[in-house]
Amino acid sequence: MKRSRRVFLKNSLAASAAVSIGGILPGFSAKSYARIAGANERIQVAIMGVNARGLALAQNFSSQKNCEVIYISDVDSRAMDKCVDTVTKIQDSAPKAAGDFRKALEDKAVEAMIIATPDHWHAPAAILSCKAGKHVYVEKPCSHNPREGELLVAAAKKYKRKVQMGSQRRSWPNVIQAIQEVKDGAIGRAYYGKGWYANNRPSIGTGTKTAIPSWLNYELWQGPAPREDYRDNILHYNWHWFWNWGTGEGGNNGVHTIDLLRWGMEVEYPKTVASTGGRFRYKDDWETPDTQVVTWTFGNNTMIEWEGRSCNNRNIEDSSVGVIFYGENGSLVISAGNAYKIYDLKNKLIKEVKDEAPVDAGNTVNPSQALDALHIQNFFDSIRKGTALNADIETGHKSTLLNQLANIAQRTSGELKIDNTNGHIIGNKEAAAMWKRQYAPGWEPSV
Repeated sequence: MKRSRRVFLKNSLAASAAVSIGGILPGFSAKSYARIAGANERIQVAIMGVNARGLALAQNFSSQKNCEVIYISDVDSRAMDKCVDTVTKIQDSAPKAAGDFRKALEDKAVEAMIIATPDHWHAPAAILSCKAGKHVYVEKPCSHNPREGELLVAAAKKYKRKVQMGSQRRSWPNVIQAIQEVKDGAIGRAYYGKGWYANNRPSIGTGTKTAIPSWLNYELWQGPAPREDYRDNILHYNWHWFWNWGTGEGGNNGVHTIDLLRWGMEVEYPKTVASTGGRFRYKDDWETPDTQVVTWTFGNNTMIEWEGRSCNNRNIEDSSVGVIFYGENGSLVISAGNAYKIYDLKNKLIKEVKDEAPVDAGNTVNPSQALDALHIQNFFDSIRKGTALNADIETGHKSTLLNQLANIAQRTSGELKIDNTNGHIIGNKEAAAMWKRQYAPGWEPSV
Protein backbone atom coordinates (compact mmCIF):
# COMPACT_ATOMS: atom_id res chain seq x y z
CA MET A 1 0.00 0.00 0.00
CA LYS A 2 2.79 2.43 0.90
CA ARG A 3 4.67 1.56 -2.29
CA SER A 4 1.59 2.17 -4.42
CA ARG A 5 1.06 5.55 -2.78
CA ARG A 6 4.66 6.54 -3.43
CA VAL A 7 4.43 5.49 -7.08
CA PHE A 8 1.22 7.48 -7.50
CA LEU A 9 2.77 10.51 -5.79
CA LYS A 10 5.84 10.37 -8.01
CA ASN A 11 3.86 10.06 -11.22
CA SER A 12 1.36 12.78 -10.35
CA LEU A 13 4.07 15.20 -9.22
CA ALA A 14 6.09 14.57 -12.35
CA ALA A 15 3.05 15.48 -14.42
CA SER A 16 2.43 18.57 -12.30
CA ALA A 17 6.04 19.68 -12.70
CA ALA A 18 5.85 19.28 -16.47
CA VAL A 19 2.74 21.47 -16.55
CA SER A 20 3.88 24.19 -14.18
CA ILE A 21 7.53 24.60 -15.19
CA GLY A 22 6.86 24.62 -18.92
CA GLY A 23 7.24 28.08 -20.43
CA ILE A 24 8.65 29.87 -17.40
CA LEU A 25 12.21 30.10 -18.69
CA PRO A 26 13.54 30.98 -22.17
CA GLY A 27 13.38 28.07 -24.59
CA PHE A 28 9.93 26.81 -23.68
CA SER A 29 7.23 26.97 -26.34
CA ALA A 30 3.93 28.81 -26.37
CA LYS A 31 2.21 25.45 -26.15
CA SER A 32 4.03 24.83 -22.88
CA TYR A 33 2.71 28.08 -21.51
CA ALA A 34 -0.80 27.15 -22.52
CA ARG A 35 -0.63 24.00 -20.42
CA ILE A 36 -0.55 25.98 -17.18
CA ALA A 37 -3.88 25.56 -15.39
CA GLY A 38 -6.01 28.69 -15.58
CA ALA A 39 -3.79 30.40 -18.16
CA ASN A 40 -6.71 32.47 -19.45
CA GLU A 41 -7.81 33.72 -16.04
CA ARG A 42 -5.11 36.14 -14.97
CA ILE A 43 -4.72 36.97 -11.30
CA GLN A 44 -3.78 40.61 -10.73
CA VAL A 45 -1.16 41.16 -8.07
CA ALA A 46 0.87 43.88 -6.39
CA ILE A 47 4.44 43.34 -5.24
CA MET A 48 6.13 45.27 -2.44
CA GLY A 49 9.84 45.27 -1.65
CA VAL A 50 11.59 44.76 -5.00
CA ASN A 51 15.24 45.57 -4.52
CA ALA A 52 16.59 42.00 -4.45
CA ARG A 53 14.44 38.94 -3.71
CA GLY A 54 11.36 40.97 -4.57
CA LEU A 55 12.75 41.74 -8.04
CA ALA A 56 13.25 38.02 -8.62
CA LEU A 57 9.68 37.33 -7.47
CA ALA A 58 8.38 40.09 -9.74
CA GLN A 59 10.12 38.45 -12.68
CA ASN A 60 8.69 35.07 -11.74
CA PHE A 61 5.13 36.24 -11.10
CA SER A 62 5.04 38.34 -14.28
CA SER A 63 6.31 35.31 -16.25
CA GLN A 64 3.26 33.30 -15.24
CA LYS A 65 0.69 33.45 -18.03
CA ASN A 66 -2.18 33.39 -15.54
CA CYS A 67 -0.88 36.45 -13.70
CA GLU A 68 -0.52 40.17 -14.28
CA VAL A 69 1.55 42.39 -12.00
CA ILE A 70 -0.35 45.68 -11.82
CA TYR A 71 1.49 47.46 -8.97
CA ILE A 72 5.12 47.71 -7.90
CA SER A 73 5.83 49.28 -4.52
CA ASP A 74 9.14 50.14 -2.89
CA VAL A 75 10.51 52.84 -0.62
CA ASP A 76 13.58 52.96 -2.90
CA SER A 77 12.46 54.81 -6.01
CA ARG A 78 15.41 53.43 -8.00
CA ALA A 79 14.48 49.82 -7.25
CA MET A 80 10.82 50.53 -7.99
CA ASP A 81 11.55 52.08 -11.37
CA LYS A 82 13.92 49.26 -12.31
CA CYS A 83 11.32 46.65 -11.40
CA VAL A 84 8.57 48.44 -13.35
CA ASP A 85 10.79 48.41 -16.45
CA THR A 86 11.71 44.75 -15.95
CA VAL A 87 8.13 43.58 -15.47
CA THR A 88 6.88 45.67 -18.41
CA LYS A 89 9.29 43.89 -20.75
CA ILE A 90 8.19 40.47 -19.49
CA GLN A 91 4.41 40.85 -19.54
CA ASP A 92 4.02 43.59 -22.20
CA SER A 93 2.00 45.80 -19.87
CA ALA A 94 3.28 48.38 -17.43
CA PRO A 95 2.48 48.06 -13.74
CA LYS A 96 1.78 51.19 -11.74
CA ALA A 97 4.48 52.50 -9.41
CA ALA A 98 3.28 53.13 -5.85
CA GLY A 99 5.91 54.23 -3.38
CA ASP A 100 3.48 53.48 -0.54
CA PHE A 101 2.04 49.96 -0.84
CA ARG A 102 -1.15 51.07 0.88
CA LYS A 103 -2.17 52.80 -2.35
CA ALA A 104 -2.15 49.42 -4.07
CA LEU A 105 -4.31 47.97 -1.30
CA GLU A 106 -6.96 50.60 -2.06
CA ASP A 107 -7.36 49.30 -5.62
CA LYS A 108 -10.12 46.67 -5.87
CA ALA A 109 -8.46 45.20 -8.96
CA VAL A 110 -5.59 43.87 -6.85
CA GLU A 111 -6.36 40.31 -5.76
CA ALA A 112 -3.09 39.47 -4.01
CA MET A 113 -0.18 41.23 -2.36
CA ILE A 114 3.30 39.74 -2.73
CA ILE A 115 5.57 40.75 0.17
CA ALA A 116 9.37 40.62 -0.04
CA THR A 117 10.28 43.48 2.27
CA PRO A 118 12.65 43.35 5.26
CA ASP A 119 11.44 40.99 8.00
CA HIS A 120 9.98 43.67 10.28
CA TRP A 121 7.41 44.50 7.60
CA HIS A 122 6.28 40.95 6.72
CA ALA A 123 3.47 40.42 9.22
CA PRO A 124 2.25 44.03 9.52
CA ALA A 125 1.97 44.35 5.72
CA ALA A 126 0.35 40.93 5.40
CA ILE A 127 -2.23 41.77 8.08
CA LEU A 128 -3.08 45.08 6.40
CA SER A 129 -3.42 43.21 3.11
CA CYS A 130 -5.82 40.68 4.63
CA LYS A 131 -7.88 43.53 6.07
CA ALA A 132 -8.02 45.08 2.61
CA GLY A 133 -9.43 41.84 1.21
CA LYS A 134 -6.25 40.71 -0.55
CA HIS A 135 -4.71 37.26 -0.60
CA VAL A 136 -1.05 37.23 0.46
CA TYR A 137 2.18 35.60 -0.64
CA VAL A 138 4.76 36.50 2.03
CA GLU A 139 8.41 35.55 2.00
CA LYS A 140 9.86 33.74 4.99
CA PRO A 141 10.06 34.38 7.85
CA CYS A 142 6.36 35.25 7.98
CA SER A 143 6.90 37.49 11.02
CA HIS A 144 9.54 39.31 13.04
CA ASN A 145 8.40 37.92 16.41
CA PRO A 146 6.02 35.21 17.69
CA ARG A 147 3.10 37.51 18.50
CA GLU A 148 3.06 38.87 14.95
CA GLY A 149 2.85 35.31 13.66
CA GLU A 150 -0.14 34.61 15.86
CA LEU A 151 -1.83 37.81 14.67
CA LEU A 152 -1.23 36.93 11.02
CA VAL A 153 -2.74 33.47 11.46
CA ALA A 154 -5.76 35.11 13.11
CA ALA A 155 -6.06 37.69 10.32
CA ALA A 156 -6.03 35.03 7.60
CA LYS A 157 -8.86 33.21 9.37
CA LYS A 158 -10.91 36.29 10.21
CA TYR A 159 -10.81 37.78 6.71
CA LYS A 160 -10.87 34.38 4.97
CA ARG A 161 -7.76 35.10 2.91
CA LYS A 162 -5.26 32.70 1.34
CA VAL A 163 -1.87 33.39 2.88
CA GLN A 164 1.08 31.42 1.50
CA MET A 165 4.58 31.63 3.01
CA GLY A 166 7.56 31.43 0.68
CA SER A 167 8.67 27.98 1.82
CA GLN A 168 9.08 27.11 -1.84
CA ARG A 169 10.58 23.68 -1.24
CA ARG A 170 7.17 22.47 -0.09
CA SER A 171 6.16 22.62 -3.75
CA TRP A 172 9.25 20.97 -5.26
CA PRO A 173 8.18 17.51 -6.52
CA ASN A 174 11.20 15.45 -5.46
CA VAL A 175 11.34 17.17 -2.07
CA ILE A 176 7.69 16.27 -1.54
CA GLN A 177 8.54 12.70 -2.50
CA ALA A 178 11.53 12.65 -0.15
CA ILE A 179 9.42 13.82 2.79
CA GLN A 180 6.86 11.13 1.98
CA GLU A 181 9.67 8.57 2.00
CA VAL A 182 10.56 9.66 5.54
CA LYS A 183 6.94 9.46 6.66
CA ASP A 184 6.49 6.05 5.01
CA GLY A 185 9.42 4.61 6.96
CA ALA A 186 12.07 4.36 4.25
CA ILE A 187 14.73 4.84 6.96
CA GLY A 188 12.68 3.47 9.84
CA ARG A 189 11.56 5.89 12.51
CA ALA A 190 13.32 9.22 11.98
CA TYR A 191 14.38 10.38 15.44
CA TYR A 192 17.02 13.05 14.67
CA GLY A 193 17.06 15.68 11.96
CA LYS A 194 19.81 18.16 11.13
CA GLY A 195 19.63 21.23 8.91
CA TRP A 196 22.37 23.62 7.93
CA TYR A 197 23.28 26.74 5.99
CA ALA A 198 26.79 27.96 5.19
CA ASN A 199 28.01 31.12 3.47
CA ASN A 200 31.09 33.34 3.41
CA ARG A 201 29.68 36.78 4.14
CA PRO A 202 32.07 39.72 4.55
CA SER A 203 32.15 42.21 7.40
CA ILE A 204 29.54 44.99 7.34
CA GLY A 205 31.94 47.37 9.08
CA THR A 206 30.95 50.18 11.43
CA GLY A 207 28.18 52.36 10.14
CA THR A 208 28.27 56.13 9.99
CA LYS A 209 25.22 58.31 10.54
CA THR A 210 24.59 60.15 7.33
CA ALA A 211 21.92 62.02 5.41
CA ILE A 212 19.02 59.95 4.12
CA PRO A 213 19.41 59.47 0.35
CA SER A 214 16.97 61.35 -1.87
CA TRP A 215 15.73 58.09 -3.41
CA LEU A 216 14.77 56.55 -0.05
CA ASN A 217 11.61 56.97 2.03
CA TYR A 218 13.36 55.92 5.24
CA GLU A 219 10.38 56.76 7.42
CA LEU A 220 8.20 54.24 5.57
CA TRP A 221 11.09 51.75 5.36
CA GLN A 222 11.21 51.72 9.19
CA GLY A 223 7.42 51.57 9.39
CA PRO A 224 6.48 49.48 12.45
CA ALA A 225 10.01 49.39 13.91
CA PRO A 226 11.22 51.78 16.62
CA ARG A 227 13.11 54.62 15.02
CA GLU A 228 16.87 54.60 14.51
CA ASP A 229 19.08 57.09 12.71
CA TYR A 230 19.96 56.25 9.13
CA ARG A 231 23.42 54.69 8.78
CA ASP A 232 25.38 53.82 5.68
CA ASN A 233 25.65 50.07 6.42
CA ILE A 234 21.98 49.12 6.86
CA LEU A 235 20.58 49.03 3.32
CA HIS A 236 19.86 47.06 1.36
CA TYR A 237 20.84 43.69 2.76
CA ASN A 238 22.59 44.21 6.07
CA TRP A 239 19.35 44.88 7.94
CA HIS A 240 19.18 41.07 8.27
CA TRP A 241 21.85 41.26 10.99
CA PHE A 242 20.19 43.91 13.19
CA TRP A 243 17.54 42.79 15.70
CA ASN A 244 15.41 45.88 15.12
CA TRP A 245 14.62 44.80 11.55
CA GLY A 246 15.98 41.31 10.94
CA THR A 247 15.97 37.81 12.39
CA GLY A 248 19.54 36.72 11.63
CA GLU A 249 20.68 33.82 9.48
CA GLY A 250 18.10 31.60 11.13
CA GLY A 251 15.24 33.72 9.84
CA ASN A 252 17.04 34.46 6.60
CA ASN A 253 17.85 30.87 5.61
CA GLY A 254 17.30 28.57 8.56
CA VAL A 255 13.50 28.62 8.30
CA HIS A 256 13.70 26.78 4.96
CA THR A 257 15.51 23.78 6.41
CA ILE A 258 13.75 23.87 9.78
CA ASP A 259 10.48 23.71 7.86
CA LEU A 260 11.56 20.57 5.99
CA LEU A 261 12.67 18.86 9.19
CA ARG A 262 9.47 19.72 11.03
CA TRP A 263 7.45 18.51 8.05
CA GLY A 264 9.26 15.19 7.67
CA MET A 265 9.36 14.38 11.37
CA GLU A 266 5.73 15.44 11.81
CA VAL A 267 6.36 17.70 14.80
CA GLU A 268 4.85 21.06 15.70
CA TYR A 269 5.90 22.76 18.94
CA PRO A 270 9.02 21.73 20.90
CA LYS A 271 9.49 20.94 24.60
CA THR A 272 12.87 22.64 24.81
CA VAL A 273 15.07 24.85 22.68
CA ALA A 274 18.76 25.56 23.25
CA SER A 275 20.98 27.92 21.27
CA THR A 276 24.69 28.65 21.37
CA GLY A 277 26.65 30.98 19.14
CA GLY A 278 27.66 34.58 18.62
CA ARG A 279 29.26 37.14 16.37
CA PHE A 280 32.69 35.50 16.17
CA ARG A 281 34.22 36.26 12.77
CA TYR A 282 34.42 40.07 12.70
CA LYS A 283 34.17 43.00 15.07
CA ASP A 284 31.60 45.24 13.47
CA ASP A 285 27.94 46.33 13.79
CA TRP A 286 26.51 42.88 13.04
CA GLU A 287 24.27 41.99 16.04
CA THR A 288 22.83 38.54 15.26
CA PRO A 289 24.98 35.38 15.44
CA ASP A 290 27.23 34.62 12.50
CA THR A 291 27.70 31.14 13.97
CA GLN A 292 24.79 29.39 15.68
CA VAL A 293 23.87 25.85 16.69
CA VAL A 294 20.29 25.25 17.82
CA THR A 295 18.64 22.14 19.23
CA TRP A 296 14.91 21.53 19.66
CA THR A 297 13.49 18.48 21.45
CA PHE A 298 9.93 17.24 20.96
CA GLY A 299 7.40 15.20 22.85
CA ASN A 300 7.59 12.21 20.49
CA ASN A 301 11.19 11.42 21.52
CA THR A 302 12.79 13.23 18.59
CA MET A 303 15.29 16.05 18.15
CA ILE A 304 16.03 18.64 15.47
CA GLU A 305 19.27 20.60 15.11
CA TRP A 306 20.24 23.52 12.90
CA GLU A 307 23.76 24.79 12.20
CA GLY A 308 24.20 28.23 10.70
CA ARG A 309 27.59 29.54 9.54
CA SER A 310 27.43 32.93 7.88
CA CYS A 311 31.18 33.37 7.53
CA ASN A 312 32.58 29.93 6.71
CA ASN A 313 31.05 28.09 3.77
CA ARG A 314 32.50 24.61 4.24
CA ASN A 315 29.86 22.18 2.99
CA ILE A 316 28.01 19.46 4.88
CA GLU A 317 26.99 16.39 2.85
CA ASP A 318 28.55 18.12 -0.19
CA SER A 319 26.10 21.01 -0.02
CA SER A 320 26.08 24.49 1.49
CA VAL A 321 22.44 24.04 2.50
CA GLY A 322 20.33 21.00 3.24
CA VAL A 323 18.80 18.59 5.72
CA ILE A 324 19.44 15.02 6.80
CA PHE A 325 17.03 12.70 8.58
CA TYR A 326 18.63 10.02 10.77
CA GLY A 327 16.47 6.96 11.32
CA GLU A 328 16.55 3.50 12.83
CA ASN A 329 17.41 1.91 9.48
CA GLY A 330 19.33 4.59 7.63
CA SER A 331 19.50 8.24 6.62
CA LEU A 332 17.89 10.47 3.99
CA VAL A 333 19.60 13.60 2.66
CA ILE A 334 17.92 16.48 0.85
CA SER A 335 20.56 18.91 -0.41
CA ALA A 336 20.12 22.31 -2.05
CA GLY A 337 18.20 21.08 -5.07
CA ASN A 338 15.11 19.10 -5.94
CA ALA A 339 16.85 15.81 -5.19
CA TYR A 340 17.57 13.35 -2.40
CA LYS A 341 19.62 10.31 -1.38
CA ILE A 342 18.89 7.42 0.95
CA TYR A 343 21.66 5.52 2.78
CA ASP A 344 21.47 2.36 4.88
CA LEU A 345 23.15 1.96 8.28
CA LYS A 346 26.38 0.85 6.55
CA ASN A 347 26.45 4.18 4.66
CA LYS A 348 25.65 2.43 1.39
CA LEU A 349 23.70 4.55 -1.09
CA ILE A 350 20.53 2.61 -1.76
CA LYS A 351 18.50 5.21 -3.63
CA GLU A 352 19.14 8.49 -5.41
CA VAL A 353 16.55 10.76 -7.03
CA LYS A 354 17.85 13.58 -9.21
CA ASP A 355 16.36 16.54 -11.07
CA GLU A 356 17.76 18.58 -13.92
CA ALA A 357 15.99 21.79 -12.88
CA PRO A 358 18.74 24.28 -12.01
CA VAL A 359 19.29 25.35 -8.39
CA ASP A 360 22.09 27.75 -7.44
CA ALA A 361 22.38 27.53 -3.65
CA GLY A 362 24.91 30.38 -3.61
CA ASN A 363 22.48 32.80 -5.21
CA THR A 364 20.89 34.66 -2.29
CA VAL A 365 18.29 36.36 -4.52
CA ASN A 366 16.94 33.85 -7.04
CA PRO A 367 18.35 30.34 -6.62
CA SER A 368 15.53 28.36 -8.23
CA GLN A 369 13.12 30.32 -10.43
CA ALA A 370 11.63 27.37 -12.36
CA LEU A 371 10.95 25.28 -9.26
CA ASP A 372 9.65 28.26 -7.29
CA ALA A 373 7.03 28.79 -9.99
CA LEU A 374 5.37 25.61 -8.73
CA HIS A 375 4.82 27.34 -5.39
CA ILE A 376 3.34 30.35 -7.14
CA GLN A 377 0.98 28.14 -9.13
CA ASN A 378 -0.11 26.39 -5.93
CA PHE A 379 -0.95 29.83 -4.51
CA PHE A 380 -2.97 30.67 -7.62
CA ASP A 381 -4.74 27.30 -7.58
CA SER A 382 -5.75 27.92 -3.98
CA ILE A 383 -7.25 31.30 -4.92
CA ARG A 384 -9.08 30.07 -8.02
CA LYS A 385 -9.87 26.44 -7.22
CA GLY A 386 -9.69 26.15 -3.44
CA THR A 387 -6.66 23.85 -3.64
CA ALA A 388 -4.89 23.41 -0.31
CA LEU A 389 -1.88 25.67 0.13
CA ASN A 390 1.42 23.82 0.36
CA ALA A 391 2.70 26.35 2.90
CA ASP A 392 -0.37 27.90 4.52
CA ILE A 393 0.29 30.57 7.11
CA GLU A 394 -0.39 28.36 10.13
CA THR A 395 2.27 25.94 8.88
CA GLY A 396 4.60 28.83 8.06
CA HIS A 397 4.10 30.37 11.50
CA LYS A 398 5.04 27.15 13.27
CA SER A 399 8.27 26.79 11.29
CA THR A 400 9.10 30.49 11.73
CA LEU A 401 8.37 30.22 15.46
CA LEU A 402 11.08 27.58 15.93
CA ASN A 403 13.66 30.06 14.67
CA GLN A 404 12.22 32.86 16.79
CA LEU A 405 12.39 30.71 19.92
CA ALA A 406 16.00 29.91 19.07
CA ASN A 407 16.84 33.60 18.79
CA ILE A 408 15.09 34.35 22.08
CA ALA A 409 17.06 31.55 23.76
CA GLN A 410 20.26 32.91 22.21
CA ARG A 411 19.58 36.41 23.52
CA THR A 412 18.59 35.33 27.05
CA SER A 413 19.38 32.19 29.04
CA GLY A 414 20.54 29.98 26.18
CA GLU A 415 17.90 27.33 26.87
CA LEU A 416 14.13 27.56 27.18
CA LYS A 417 11.30 25.31 28.26
CA ILE A 418 8.34 25.41 25.90
CA ASP A 419 4.69 24.48 26.23
CA ASN A 420 4.50 21.94 23.43
CA THR A 421 0.76 22.48 22.96
CA ASN A 422 1.11 26.09 21.78
CA GLY A 423 4.81 26.98 21.53
CA HIS A 424 4.79 29.50 24.39
CA ILE A 425 7.73 29.98 26.73
CA ILE A 426 7.46 28.58 30.26
CA GLY A 427 9.04 29.94 33.44
CA ASN A 428 11.31 32.63 32.00
CA LYS A 429 10.00 36.19 32.29
CA GLU A 430 12.92 37.74 30.44
CA ALA A 431 12.42 35.43 27.47
CA ALA A 432 8.62 35.67 27.56
CA ALA A 433 8.92 39.46 27.31
CA MET A 434 10.47 38.97 23.86
CA TRP A 435 7.36 37.19 22.56
CA LYS A 436 6.36 40.54 21.07
CA ARG A 437 8.20 43.75 20.27
CA GLN A 438 7.88 47.47 20.77
CA TYR A 439 6.44 49.41 17.84
CA ALA A 440 6.73 52.93 16.57
CA PRO A 441 3.69 54.92 17.75
CA GLY A 442 0.66 54.20 15.63
CA TRP A 443 2.16 51.18 13.89
CA GLU A 444 1.24 48.28 16.19
CA PRO A 445 -0.53 45.62 14.11
CA SER A 446 -4.01 44.47 15.06
CA VAL A 447 -6.56 42.07 13.68
